[in-house]
Amino acid sequence: MPTNLPISPEASSPAPLIHWTEGGEARSARWRSERGAAPPKRVVIADDSLSADAAYRLACEGTGLLWRGDFQNARMLVQALARRVDKPAKPKRDKRVKAQKAGEAAEAIAPVEALAPVFPEAFHLHRQAQAQRARVLSMVLIPFDADYSIPLRRAPDAKKACAEAWGPAKEANGSSVASLRELMGFISAHEWRRKGVPIPALGEDGPHNRIHPHYGVFSPVRGEYIDLVAQAPVPEGTADLLGFDIGTGTGVLAAVLALRSGVQRVIATDQDPRALACARDNLKRLGFPQIEVREADLFPEGRAHIIVCNPPWLPARPGSPVEHAVYDEDSRMLLGFLNGLAAHLEPKGEGWLILSDFAEHLGLRTRAWLLAAIDAAGLKVVDRLDAQPHHPKAADASDALHAARAAEVTSLWRLAAK
Repeated sequence: MPTNLPISPEASSPAPLIHWTEGGEARSARWRSERGAAPPKRVVIADDSLSADAAYRLACEGTGLLWRGDFQNARMLVQALARRVDKPAKPKRDKRVKAQKAGEAAEAIAPVEALAPVFPEAFHLHRQAQAQRARVLSMVLIPFDADYSIPLRRAPDAKKACAEAWGPAKEANGSSVASLRELMGFISAHEWRRKGVPIPALGEDGPHNRIHPHYGVFSPVRGEYIDLVAQAPVPEGTADLLGFDIGTGTGVLAAVLALRSGVQRVIATDQDPRALACARDNLKRLGFPQIEVREADLFPEGRAHIIVCNPPWLPARPGSPVEHAVYDEDSRMLLGFLNGLAAHLEPKGEGWLILSDFAEHLGLRTRAWLLAAIDAAGLKVVDRLDAQPHHPKAADASDALHAARAAEVTSLWRLAAK
């Protein structure tokens, strides 16, 4: 799945400052936020003596808690805040029982398609709740020295993880402050990058079938869409096939495509610097000299026999830079791919569109809309390969969007010019 992430605001505009009072003196430092959040307007000093309930009240008010205590206690505080955010409201018992019985009856007699009209509202409420959760948990703040070291007791060495997300440390930038939650995201991403994600479609040899996602680039942990590219029939007629991978991200689909019989060369494109660096790093490590990575908005010049695209699956506005891998506002990338595909296909060539129908089950897009868009772009459907996802959320009945996730199907649409 592509990233299409914008460059961090810090790279193109003066760094914002966060202000607070400590020891009777006014202080400030550089504010860092990968998701582009503004610094809290009010900041108080917090340490191990702050109770979770008091911290929760302050965080809900939008007050930043600049931590001066033990680092591991700060992590535990974030966990305590998460438990308070996630604690469901307790409706009266009779209403709860009636609602549960009504829901069970509805699911027993109605297919998912019949329930679709209620999903858009549930989806938007879910996103609002997730955004509010993120705001509250992001109020625990951590100080950093100029070299990204953390001046707190029992703090980890996160210099490499920070450098992978923020870029090389510069002494001239001085000290800074960021959300502990964001830092934990950096550390998690660093571990994914260090260990890599095994991709069976790239072979059985463990050290040589791993993709190492960089921070901010979508990790290929959902294997069903990769398997579809590995299994789809290759167009016949020539043994010297050229492939395009549009929005390459980590480069995983370009690598899988290059292994297909008859494919001699692949051009992988993306417009995000992180994705381009990630794809080049992975493809060099895996040994794919026949794959060229180019910076481009969708298509490179020329025509190809197979053009693969795995656009973001949900037509909604991203709430942060990293969400560009999931949300495609107004279906811009999807429509850009469809509308430009015919002009870039060789005769008898195919475009392989990889798309989940999750948006259809949420009521955000209809199958009729997708088919109309394909037809309007001068394309026809040759075939469709389907796969059921196996990610944990599909089996989590407590998830707010469980009904839609359980019904989800990921498809590879084989498209050709009319």
